[in-house]
Amino acid sequence: MLFGKLLPREGNFFEMFNQHADRIVEAARAFSQLVANYSDLHLRDKYNEDVDNAERAADRVTQDVNRLIHKTFITPIDREQIHTLINTMDDVADLIQDSAETMALYDVHHMTEEITRLTDLSVKCCERLRDAVKLLGTIADPAVAEAALKTCEEIDRLESDADRVMRSAMSKLFREEPDVREVIKLKAIYELLETITDKCEDVANCIEGIVLENS
Repeated sequence: MLFGKLLPREGNFFEMFNQHADRIVEAARAFSQLVANYSDLHLRDKYNEDVDNAERAADRVTQDVNRLIHKTFITPIDREQIHTLINTMDDVADLIQDSAETMALYDVHHMTEEITRLTDLSVKCCERLRDAVKLLGTIADPAVAEAALKTCEEIDRLESDADRVMRSAMSKLFREEPDVREVIKLKAIYELLETITDKCEDVANCIEGIVLENS
């Protein structure tokens, strides 16, 4: 009991979740700018760097949260929920960085309409994720809890839209692209971008669980 009294009773977890969610949106928007300005090598390098910086900042928040879990005697929500949420959020930031790196490694020369559409859906998912995360600190209020659940439903719908775009993109790719190397490159990128929305849906599922158990 003496040891417990020496530990902080509650860490500032909700603020750290918010910081991480902001970094996710920064990475997503920088990636969107990368796609929009892909033909400009200078801007491509700039937005690649912006994605990397946001992902590294998100990593630091994740590390801080995981350390704080072990230093805090009483957490505001279940420790496992905190751990799952922050690490699943970090997966989103990692996937955005992976998408940017893959474009560079595979030497992709131009953006397709499908890459642009999937990128737009990924940005929207990340923005809705941030909106839902920012509500977590006040979900004891029934109206806030309801708003958080509705935001999670929006993420689910966006993920379904991304699924449809990717299926259409794959069909078009295999029908119309004669260069096997381009097929391999674009298939990998389409799958990565769709996985961003999948992982946002995983975050939404975590948030739904937290809301339902704590509101």
